[in-house]
Amino acid sequence: MKFSARKVEDASTATSACAVLPLFKGEALSGEAKKLDKASGGAISASIKLGDFKGKTGEGHTLLGCGKLKRILLIGCGEKTSFDRSAAREFVGGLYAALNHLDAKDALLLLGDIAVTDGDEAWLLEMLARQLTSSAYRYTETVSKPRPALALNRLVIAGSLSKGAAEKALAAGAATGSGINVARNLADLPGNYCTPSHLAAQARKLGRGNKKLKVQILEEKKMRELGMGSLLSVTAGTDEPAKLIVMEYTGAKKSDRPYVLVGKGITFDSGGISLKPGAKMDEMKYDMGGAASVFGTMTAITEMDLPLNVVAVVAAAENMPSGRATKPGDVVTSMAGKTIEVLNTDAEGRLVLCDALTYVERYKPAAVIDIATLTGACVVALGAHASGLYANKDELAEQLLAAGIESHDRAWHMPLWSEYTKQLKSNFADLANIGGPGGGSVTAACFLAEFTKAYDWAHLDIAGSAWSSAPKGATGRPVGLLTRYLQDRAGK
Repeated sequence: MKFSARKVEDASTATSACAVLPLFKGEALSGEAKKLDKASGGAISASIKLGDFKGKTGEGHTLLGCGKLKRILLIGCGEKTSFDRSAAREFVGGLYAALNHLDAKDALLLLGDIAVTDGDEAWLLEMLARQLTSSAYRYTETVSKPRPALALNRLVIAGSLSKGAAEKALAAGAATGSGINVARNLADLPGNYCTPSHLAAQARKLGRGNKKLKVQILEEKKMRELGMGSLLSVTAGTDEPAKLIVMEYTGAKKSDRPYVLVGKGITFDSGGISLKPGAKMDEMKYDMGGAASVFGTMTAITEMDLPLNVVAVVAAAENMPSGRATKPGDVVTSMAGKTIEVLNTDAEGRLVLCDALTYVERYKPAAVIDIATLTGACVVALGAHASGLYANKDELAEQLLAAGIESHDRAWHMPLWSEYTKQLKSNFADLANIGGPGGGSVTAACFLAEFTKAYDWAHLDIAGSAWSSAPKGATGRPVGLLTRYLQDRAGK
């Protein structure tokens, strides 16, 4: 969908397949609403008087248009004094639902005097473009009759911001929405389609024709030379070769320290020898949700052309059982030189991440954020509403929390205390890969923290937020949070 902005002197004389008119509950018609009502012979005021349209937040009501306007779509905003960010998101949800039932190819949104109580118009436009773009996502790859696409392909917004400021906000929102959709599509793909090799191909595709994005794929031979015994222990039981995917985006001076994103890319997780129960095992195609969010974020920031340096590293592998697979009790050596006793082969995400986190030291990063569908324990602790956030620097945690609130892709700060690290003691190695039944999400983060002492680091456990079981599908989180964090670092 394309977004643009323009000033409208009199909407009743405009040309559009659909004029969208937001209205507050119980408020008298004014401005563009009054002009449209007069041009339509009082149809708007009649609909309100008859009770056909009540102005409830997100409510939609379609009327015949007038002049060169084919339709007039009324969208409720609720009480004017209660139109906060939450109500604004509900309003946009109603707008999408109403547009999805129309065959309009273009629309004109008349914002008029619509104001968000806790946000400005730039925020509203960015959120609107992001939410409409992401709402239009539909999965098509492996279905013979996908659901129909949204007919609307162009939305013009008439508000009070200058054209330049409005289109800047719209472009940022659309880019974030596009990134969310990239993440959702990659995660929704079945495991026989989305393999480590497929992710590597997608990285090359993203880098093609973009001079600011350099892509490098490290094969298992190179990983072995680097000493990535922990990562390679996970892929030992599968026929699919692992890939370490490196994407370097240079949007600032080469001397500027980069922000680094590290994604867990387990494209299917059977649990290995510690085999998972059969129920819902199909959802383990989503165990690369962290990697998907990294791809989505890189898509968004390259579309925005952000002026900063970002390195993305995806540790992509399958976790399968076979005669070659790593066994519970095996000891492996990580790239950092630490030995790890693998007590449970289903705690594999931290095994691929620890080597990737060691690898990124070479970039002397400004900060490193890893993203992973790491633990069922995080789902128990936080459910689907918040991602678990761990960090070795409070300032970094606060920046990510703020980005989550601003983007409505929220996280919750969890403890990273040394007492939990003691649960990872092993009689036969430097570390065990699990820490017992208590605080499973915390001990997993503590395991990763042992490999991140050289830089500022945060970990996002998205096991609860990356996908939904009913209806089944990826959410694209935390692309919104990560993109907002990087926009903030770039001053955008």
